[in-house]
Amino acid sequence: MRKWLEGLAIISLGVQAWITYRALFGPERLPGRIPIHFDHAGNPNGWGQASSLLILPMVTLGLYLTITIVSQFPRVLQFLVRATDENGARIEYLSLEMIPWLKTEVFWLVAWFQWFSIDAARSGKGVLPEFFPLGIAAVLGTAAWFLVAIFHLERGTAEARG
Repeated sequence: MRKWLEGLAIISLGVQAWITYRALFGPERLPGRIPIHFDHAGNPNGWGQASSLLILPMVTLGLYLTITIVSQFPRVLQFLVRATDENGARIEYLSLEMIPWLKTEVFWLVAWFQWFSIDAARSGKGVLPEFFPLGIAAVLGTAAWFLVAIFHLERGTAEARG
């Protein structure tokens, strides 16, 4: 499952790069001013230059590299619960399972936001769809699911010790 999710995360990086390249250098050039921030109702309330589109793919690539490198050294990760001989391997396993899920979800959400910002700039209709918060909820829900599993594991180990 991890390799499959890693593949999806890498594809999302490619999609972001393609979206950005097409927007900046493709046949349908962007206007000089594009929406880069939206209020709670989904209306644009912050504007920037088209070149600001380069920020999201660069940040995502930086995050991808950082998370990937850190996940290669799980012993240096600081866990939210006390790892013991009994639960350490399972906590490490759950943490390493959580990372590709979160990477994939966040990167696709960023790619979708990038696409939406470009579309809003071209069409002039810039209202962020109502289901965007559902994407954020999915990311938070995934993190919560894994964290509950880790805390439950730690609590079970503490109860077993007496």
